[in-house]
Amino acid sequence: MDTERWQRLSPLLDALFELDDQAREQRLQRLREEDPALADELQTLITLDEHHEDFLSEPLIAPLAGLRAGGEVGPYKLERLLGEGGMGQVWLAARADGLYQRRVALKLLRPGLADSNLRVRFSRERQILARLAHPHIARLLDAGVTSDGLPYLALEFVEGEPITDYCRNHQLPIEQRLRMFHQICDAVSHAHANLIVHRDLKPSNILVTPSGDVRLLDFGIAKLLDSDAPMVEQTRTGVRAFTLHYAAPEQVRGEPVTTMTDVYALGVVLFELLTDTKPYRLKRQTDAEWEEAILAADPQRPSQTLLHRSEDSGADVHALRRQARMLAGDLDNIVLKTLSKRPEQRYPSVEALALDLTRYEAGRPVLARPQSVGYRFGKYLRRHRWSLASGGLIAVVLSAALAIVAWQGRQAVAEAGRAQAMQDFMVGVFESARGTPEGQALDLRGLLDGSLARGNRELARQPRARAELLGVIARLRMGLGDYREALVLLNRQAGVLASTSDIPVSLQIESLTQRGQALRLLGEPRQCIDLMMPALATARREQAQLPPQISEYYSQFGRCRRDNGELQGARLLFERSLAMRRDDRDEVGTVENLIDLANLQADAGQTGAALQGYGKARTQLRQKVGERHALLAEIGSRVASLRQGLGQVDAAEREASEAFAIALEVYGAQHPVTLSLRRQMAMLHIDQGHYRQAETELRAAIAALQRRLAPEGVDPAETRRGMIELGGLQRRLGQVAWERGEISTALTALQRAVVIARRQNDRPHLGDALYDYARVLHAVGRDRAALKAVQEAHELRLAQMGPRHPLLGDTERLLGQIEISLGQREQGMAHLAQAVTLTRSGYGATHPNTREAELALARQQALEGDDSALLRLDALAGMPHSDRDLRRTAWRAQAYAAQLRCHGPDRVPALARLDTLQDQLKTAQPDGGAIPREVGAIVRGCG
Repeated sequence: MDTERWQRLSPLLDALFELDDQAREQRLQRLREEDPALADELQTLITLDEHHEDFLSEPLIAPLAGLRAGGEVGPYKLERLLGEGGMGQVWLAARADGLYQRRVALKLLRPGLADSNLRVRFSRERQILARLAHPHIARLLDAGVTSDGLPYLALEFVEGEPITDYCRNHQLPIEQRLRMFHQICDAVSHAHANLIVHRDLKPSNILVTPSGDVRLLDFGIAKLLDSDAPMVEQTRTGVRAFTLHYAAPEQVRGEPVTTMTDVYALGVVLFELLTDTKPYRLKRQTDAEWEEAILAADPQRPSQTLLHRSEDSGADVHALRRQARMLAGDLDNIVLKTLSKRPEQRYPSVEALALDLTRYEAGRPVLARPQSVGYRFGKYLRRHRWSLASGGLIAVVLSAALAIVAWQGRQAVAEAGRAQAMQDFMVGVFESARGTPEGQALDLRGLLDGSLARGNRELARQPRARAELLGVIARLRMGLGDYREALVLLNRQAGVLASTSDIPVSLQIESLTQRGQALRLLGEPRQCIDLMMPALATARREQAQLPPQISEYYSQFGRCRRDNGELQGARLLFERSLAMRRDDRDEVGTVENLIDLANLQADAGQTGAALQGYGKARTQLRQKVGERHALLAEIGSRVASLRQGLGQVDAAEREASEAFAIALEVYGAQHPVTLSLRRQMAMLHIDQGHYRQAETELRAAIAALQRRLAPEGVDPAETRRGMIELGGLQRRLGQVAWERGEISTALTALQRAVVIARRQNDRPHLGDALYDYARVLHAVGRDRAALKAVQEAHELRLAQMGPRHPLLGDTERLLGQIEISLGQREQGMAHLAQAVTLTRSGYGATHPNTREAELALARQQALEGDDSALLRLDALAGMPHSDRDLRRTAWRAQAYAAQLRCHGPDRVPALARLDTLQDQLKTAQPDGGAIPREVGAIVRGCG
């Protein structure tokens, strides 16, 4: 293509590439009306560019010799073409004469162009750049003429990206964008000081280096203010020498250009820096519409532009709205002032624009807004907000301090009065106790009831003191084991607190914690959790100020969650409480939490770790507090249970005995803790075969519980729980009496257990009591009565648990044995087989109850001559003796196998086996029992 043709096509093509598809098509249509051939050629070049990525990667005009990569222009060696336009070519070049090493942007007038205006502009750019020396303007390094007579400029090579792209890609905040804009203003101001107007300020002429510095490029259309040379603003076919989107109205109209023309262009650049878009919203991006907008349309406020963008789908709405709030006000007005249509309404200079931005950044009033008193005062407040806030804060603190001192004085007087009232009240309570007859024990419960009535009278006008009194009496009631009465008092205390203002958080937390504890001790962990859960956030907020109250709250809440099966949640609360109590040096509280954590380990089956935890808690308690603390009773009871589970019955009995002695001394005989330890000791004595001691403990527990339930006015729910517990003790007493051979006592105790369960409608325990009653009746030969009892127990368990429950298998076993004794063999054998099936599927193959069912079936089959059943008896007789219940089954299996052989050829070894078994039983069960009696009967039957 010849150079003259390319001279005309190149600027048109550049302008078309900058337009979108619709605007480009409209522009081509107008060109086609003027010059169809030119429009067709441009359309062909655009099509080639769209379908070939390497199109125009090499210039279409063949350069003169030497203007290729590797060629030389003056002292410079060309490396690669950086770009070209209507004016010329720009090459990346390096100094080739060795004088110094530097890479430059070498700008050459396009070879062969005849347009004298371009040569004039090129020459003028050299003149302009020679006068400029500023760190933010690309410097002119050299100038000269090629051997072919073409001028060139050697400019500083700037490697960077347009400022708008840089800010967008790095997501720079507004503060950094304004700092970069200040650098642009400095550069333009320097040009204006040298009487130079750039006239083509746009982001592509403002590059940002990788280090973040701004460089202003391309003074190709700059106008010297002191030059009288004529300037041509437009090329042929309507191609302007400036970029339309950044042109001021006077440029569009072809009027004289001044420094305020650059102010307008800087306003467009600033608008785009703040909003990432241009100031006019156009439906069609045509040149005509752009010209109309620049000349007549009002630009949008930058903040409104961001708000419109926030309505687009996919936009970060919150970020855009936050940025819009930053722009609203001063920045909006600064930008709009720069974009005024009339030059005299803009900033008079770039320095004035930069100075107003500096005022904005310093929080001072900007000149772009009306200087009202309210505006200037608001700016003053924001500018001095820290000093004013500090002064105001000091004034507030001093005022608050004086108010607090006055309030504390009033509180101190009120507290002194309340403390005196409580002291007088408690003295009066104990003075009234002097009326107790000589030698008669003080009725502590009666004393508490009397103190409560007196407190209601004397403290009626002091609700806080009355609430504290209710809490004290409730704690004393819990210490006596009166959990139901304590809960009633605590509920009354909560009502007083709710109806009284100015109640401290500490008292509220204490009241809530005690109510939760009472509910847990009454067996209501779910209600305890529902009560305490809403206060968890308050506890976390107050734990630094109220460590004793909050740590106790965490502990009680954790115990409720443990009782409800929420072990992980309980662990977190216990650990939090333990950390607080260690920091607060609460020795007893620390031991409580160590016990709580050991309880969780015991629940999880970690017996060794639990024993270690209990041991650590006991050692710390004895060292810090003493040997007779109530917590030692709890630790001893827990350790005894674990030792019993490990088969260490003697060690468990010693632990329980020590714990019982402490509980008896600390709590008294009728306290629930003491009664619980009595029952535990009775069970351990049964395991040891010490039935006489077990009976003693059970009778003592029954007597203490009956005395506890005797007074009138006991809560019905408490009475029912006590009666159910009494029925369980009677059942245990009947079992022990049966082991001791006291048949009449056993039947009487079991009958009482049945009666109590019926009266309390306690169906689960009624089934258990009927089962034990039937078992004793069957053992003494009263099978008709036994059959009736076991059938009722079978119906109860079937209704409660369903036909597949393993406990029903135990009932099937006893039912089958009784039916066989009554001559109902087929029915009885079916029940024995069903017992084996149910227990094996429910308990497991090695469970003691499964072995009992297998023993009953095998014995009956062996009695009927089944040799394989006799071998099964031998197998059961050889079971390990580590488990107490399995050991009892193995003893009976040995006796039954010997019984079947003692009249046959194996008589001698069978009798020897029975003798050995009797010796073992004398050692294991010194007080006798049902099994020694049964073995003795078998020995006598064998002669």
